[in-house]
Amino acid sequence: MQFLKKHLSLIALFCLPLLLSGCLVSPVSESGGMGSVTVINSNPDAIIAALQNIFPQYGYTVSRSNYPDSVSFNKDCNKITNVLWGSYGQPQTLHVKVSIIPVPGTKNYRLSPKASTITSQGEAGFESKRPLVGLWNGQFQPVLDKVSDQASGAGGL
Repeated sequence: MQFLKKHLSLIALFCLPLLLSGCLVSPVSESGGMGSVTVINSNPDAIIAALQNIFPQYGYTVSRSNYPDSVSFNKDCNKITNVLWGSYGQPQTLHVKVSIIPVPGTKNYRLSPKASTITSQGEAGFESKRPLVGLWNGQFQPVLDKVSDQASGAGGL
């Protein structure tokens, strides 16, 4: 135990590069985290059109777009979510930003969702955003699979 305490920083110094190297060499087509999907042989116009067609089918409205990098959507949260993250009389909005990341050397794109909840949306000085990580982003994979099915094969620009 004493040896471990004395040499912990030295062990960490040697192990840290090994841990980080795995993150740095992952290809874009396999990155993006939970819920991410790859669209094969497509272009940003086809992907954005598919996103704007499919997300409203699940109750989302288009929030904003940063062409060609991302599209954001909002949806009013249900009562359970309001209890978990809100307070009495403070409804929550589920916000999802879908990043459109080109896979280098191909006509493929990686769609990566990032979810958050927003309290007091649109109220200047009172709006607050809480990022949701991990499994929360995974809930968007079935939706993004449909986007991929619709946008794949559209060809590059």
